[in-house]
Amino acid sequence: GTPHKYDPTFKGPIYDRGCTDIICCVLLVVAIVGYVAVGVVAWTHGDPRKVIYPTDSRGQFCGQQGTPNAYVSPAMGVLGMPLEKPHIRLWGCSGPLWLSGIPLTHPRICVSRCPERFLTLLSAYGSGDMEYYRQFCVPGFDNPLKVSAGSPTPASSPAADPSSCWLPLSLFQSPVEVLKNKECPAMLIPSTPLARRCLPAVQAKQGVIMVGNETTYDDGSGRRRNVTELLEGAKKANVVLEARQLAMKIFEDYTVSWYWIIIGLVIAMLASLLFIVLLRYLAGIMVWVMMVLVILVLAYGIFHCYLEYAKLKGEAGSDVSLKDLGFQTDLRVYLHLRQTWLAFMIILCVVEVVIVLLLIFLRKRILIAIALIKEASRAIGHIMTSLLFPLCTFFLLCLCIAYWASTAVFLSTSNEAVYKVFNETACQYSGQTCMPETFNTSNVTKACPDAQCLFAFYGGESAYHKYLIALQFFNIFMFFWLANFVIALGQVTLAGAFASYYWAFKKPDDIPAFPLFSAFGRALRYHTGSLAFGSLILAIVQVIRVTLEYLDHRLKAADNKFAKFLLGCLKCCFWCLEKFIKFLNRNAYIMIAVYGTNFCASARNAFFLLMRNIIRVAVLDKVTDFLFFLGKLLIVGSVGILAFFFFTQRIKLVQDTAPSLNYYWVPILTVIVGSYLIAHGFFSVYGMCVDTLFLCFLEDLERHDGSTEKPYFMSPGLQKLLKKSNKGHPDA
Repeated sequence: GTPHKYDPTFKGPIYDRGCTDIICCVLLVVAIVGYVAVGVVAWTHGDPRKVIYPTDSRGQFCGQQGTPNAYVSPAMGVLGMPLEKPHIRLWGCSGPLWLSGIPLTHPRICVSRCPERFLTLLSAYGSGDMEYYRQFCVPGFDNPLKVSAGSPTPASSPAADPSSCWLPLSLFQSPVEVLKNKECPAMLIPSTPLARRCLPAVQAKQGVIMVGNETTYDDGSGRRRNVTELLEGAKKANVVLEARQLAMKIFEDYTVSWYWIIIGLVIAMLASLLFIVLLRYLAGIMVWVMMVLVILVLAYGIFHCYLEYAKLKGEAGSDVSLKDLGFQTDLRVYLHLRQTWLAFMIILCVVEVVIVLLLIFLRKRILIAIALIKEASRAIGHIMTSLLFPLCTFFLLCLCIAYWASTAVFLSTSNEAVYKVFNETACQYSGQTCMPETFNTSNVTKACPDAQCLFAFYGGESAYHKYLIALQFFNIFMFFWLANFVIALGQVTLAGAFASYYWAFKKPDDIPAFPLFSAFGRALRYHTGSLAFGSLILAIVQVIRVTLEYLDHRLKAADNKFAKFLLGCLKCCFWCLEKFIKFLNRNAYIMIAVYGTNFCASARNAFFLLMRNIIRVAVLDKVTDFLFFLGKLLIVGSVGILAFFFFTQRIKLVQDTAPSLNYYWVPILTVIVGSYLIAHGFFSVYGMCVDTLFLCFLEDLERHDGSTEKPYFMSPGLQKLLKKSNKGHPDA
């Protein structure tokens, strides 16, 4: 590209500018209107209860007021307070048919509690447990279950009393008829509620698989079966159960440590703010102190890992390898292995050596980077509102995420209840859709007397339901587009504010009033289309990456090595493309903020400007990024170490104050991740400031030569470091 020539009228961000990329602006507005329409349609048809609450065979929610599955408790009948039926039985007469993928022949029933013991229908009749058994039958079932009309009647039974209100025995069904009509299950299995569903209470005691403290059970037909036959259906449920138990323990840890986590995040925020303030006045000293402290923190980490490694020598079980141990939900187990601390020590040693070598070989470039950081500190000092601007970006991103998530949930739950014909004997109508309201009067019951119309799944055959996948795809695409647009708006706003600082010849006198708000107004008024254009390109690449990840997930079970290799190459290429587009967009937005050109022209000018100064870009820009990374590492590492010593009760002064936890890594990781996000928020402003000043610095070197007619706009500190000077402008 051709270097920019001197322009005597150029005094910083151009105010007399016009709208750019209008077509993309119109396209964004139309897409947002369409996105709102999709959200309205989804909210109209969707019902998130389908995700939370199970349904019975009629498609009715369990445990919901206003449905047949919410009844009035006799104890509260006067007050009329409903007692919900929150659980659903998933188990058919012959075992766990639901989880093993076999169509459920016995109706799914909503119950107020899960069975606690093994019990068969016949044994319930014989032992007088029908009152207990009846709650696991279909709604409305109230048959006392006498075996047959000819069965002997006990003398003590109510039927022997002429004044009894019992009906004649001939009016009652036999257990065979009840099972044939599928009104009650043949047996009950001890179950535990999981996600509002009753699943077998499988447990292992001394290596023996048991359900309800039993190893065998009666299947309702008089045969004894081993409880291991239930494992095939409960296998997936046990994984979910373990995950649920882990989630519950993590939730318990959060309930007792949340205020300490908040205190840790506040400390991280204060440390980040203090670091930024110190950079304003002691940039050079702070950078060198930061590098030394990072080296010392890593050195202490290596020393601590060695102490733990040496302390475990000779202890029982400490020499077990990580491969033999496998994955454990309790991460504290790994801290009792010597191999864990050895791995930590090796990783920290490698990081320490790499950082030391980089500091040695880049020491001269670090001086220029420090000068840029000093200049960025002065710019932020004059535009202090820039430190709060990331909160606006964060708020807008939260809105995008909330709208996308809610729309996705409503779209996924906007299907209608689909009923299908289930039967045990051969039937030509088996598997066909049916309507429960007209099923009993249809030809199906005449051709197949044992057929039932049961709820199968949520779906639909209308035009809306056929395009649900396309609507979900559009939802994901719009999320990426709007999220990238919000980030681009934040970048061009900060770039415009900091460019106003750099191109002020006499700082801070020539800095315009309210530079941040002026830049924000210019971005929205003139360059919404350009921001939409850049974010659209990035969103397309990101959607392609998501699609490739989905295909990779689907092909994991396949044995096509060529397809996996091709997919891996595509994933790598699009990952690199996304990184390059993000880099190009960031610099294009700086050019847009300064010159007011369209996206393509700004991207081209920024790219050629960087290519003409590739050495400075590769060294200076990346050195400043490395220094900012060290600053984040210092803040996160310091707060993380403090959290580790506090939650592991190793600080004697506050040893009794630390909460008792199931997993102490839960609050520690939360504090570390939160500290990184907080530090990243503060340093992202610095990063954008440095990138803006760096591009303005390169433009300054090309446009000006330091003469009286073409003086440099850079600070005297940068001029001195680069051995440049303004002739005839001692105050510049």
